[in-house]
Amino acid sequence: MMRVSVLCTTIALMTSGAAFAQTDAIPRTAEGKPDFQGVWTNASITRLERPPEFKELVISEGDAKQWEVDAASVAAADQAPTPEDKGAPAAGDDPAGYNNFWIDPGKKVGMVNGTYRSSWITDPANGKVPYTPAGRTAMMKSVATYNMFDNPEERIPIERCLIGFASTGGPPMLNALYNNHQQIIQTPDAIAINIEMVHDTRIIRMNGEHNPDNMRQYLGTSVGKWDGDTLVVETIGFKQAESVRVDFGLFVYISPDSKVTERFTLQDKDTIFYQFTVEDPAVYTQPWHGELVFRRSPDRIYEYACHEGNHSVPNILGGAREIERAGRKQPVITRGIGRLDRPAAQ
Repeated sequence: MMRVSVLCTTIALMTSGAAFAQTDAIPRTAEGKPDFQGVWTNASITRLERPPEFKELVISEGDAKQWEVDAASVAAADQAPTPEDKGAPAAGDDPAGYNNFWIDPGKKVGMVNGTYRSSWITDPANGKVPYTPAGRTAMMKSVATYNMFDNPEERIPIERCLIGFASTGGPPMLNALYNNHQQIIQTPDAIAINIEMVHDTRIIRMNGEHNPDNMRQYLGTSVGKWDGDTLVVETIGFKQAESVRVDFGLFVYISPDSKVTERFTLQDKDTIFYQFTVEDPAVYTQPWHGELVFRRSPDRIYEYACHEGNHSVPNILGGAREIERAGRKQPVITRGIGRLDRPAAQ
């Protein structure tokens, strides 16, 4: 196995060369700045945190291809009808979530600068969010909201279609189980990123100022500046209600008082190299870093027909009342929605 220090050095060298070698080939605006406008996608079976079967950030082509085969196999099995004697819920039982027919997470392992990645997190070396004990406690308090069923206002914003889930709008901007497209519109004074998931739109104020602390937003307030040909965006001021981001089998906690710094670099006309750092010393033992790519897409942004008053809310609350009438206990959710990880290595 390659030592982590050597690996990190190699990645840094690859990153610096790949990110800036083709600056003359990138599209530019009338002001001479890199032109990010268009539709992009970050769909991938790679996720934020590293699965337990991988110990390193960079994996071999063979492991990547096997992961893709395993994910395709899981997806095919999940699309097939399940007989009741094979685990399908009986009438009156919890039917669980929708099957794989309805989702579109991507089919490929993520590649960054020519290497297959087991996670988007690059530091810490274990590919995990480095929570402090206080940070983990804060996360679990937010997760408790998922188990509250008294009224619609206490249900989570993503369920009420007020915000996209899985941190698709970010920051950091991560991939989800579907709707992994973003459209960027750019002017000298502001850059707008329209997220396909629930149509969140981030407005990045160029050389602007953040909102005062009492004017928090779901996606925070983002201020951008240019560092050469790289767009650097600093975001603070997140709403408490958006602290927990559901990401394929786990909850990711972005604290309300965290600072997220992003770097967008056009490597060529069809590739954005995206880097991010999340900081909050009260919640994380260290600043943690990640990187992925956005690929230009020929597709258009689809309408995401989700709105406040989504049928899931009255159905969830109605189900809770039925459970109460039957004298049963409410189910307790401790982890996120299903994931498409490959099986652990045998």
